[in-house]
Amino acid sequence: MSTGELKVLLINASGLKGADFVGTISPYVVIQYSDLEHKSRTAHDQGGDPVWNETFAFPVNSSAVDDPIQRKLTLRIMDADTYTDDDFIGQATVHVGNVIALGMEEGFAELEPAKYRVVLEDESYCGEIEVGVRFTTQVEEN
Repeated sequence: MSTGELKVLLINASGLKGADFVGTISPYVVIQYSDLEHKSRTAHDQGGDPVWNETFAFPVNSSAVDDPIQRKLTLRIMDADTYTDDDFIGQATVHVGNVIALGMEEGFAELEPAKYRVVLEDESYCGEIEVGVRFTTQVEEN
């Protein structure tokens, strides 16, 4: 089994629309890889075009039998609300299996920052989110 670190650079989003009838949205992102999650800071007073510029790290354990197609990041964009439950704005999926597989072979692999479609549960388009991904193999010491 090989190990490594998957770093996710959460840059920004554009064109997001919230469920609030009054006021602007305060978006944050819950990034999930496997059974691990990280939450970004809330982008207050930025409306539908928030900027985060945050990096998150996920440990990765990989074996030859792992299916690269199953390896993905899920980015759930939420609107922080003060008096009610936070609202779901949309989500994006970034498939990272090939980056991890190449990184395991080469020691490092990267997906340059790119824009990904943010969609609702019915797959309708509701904005874009820009993220970059890096995978680095960790050398095991004896």
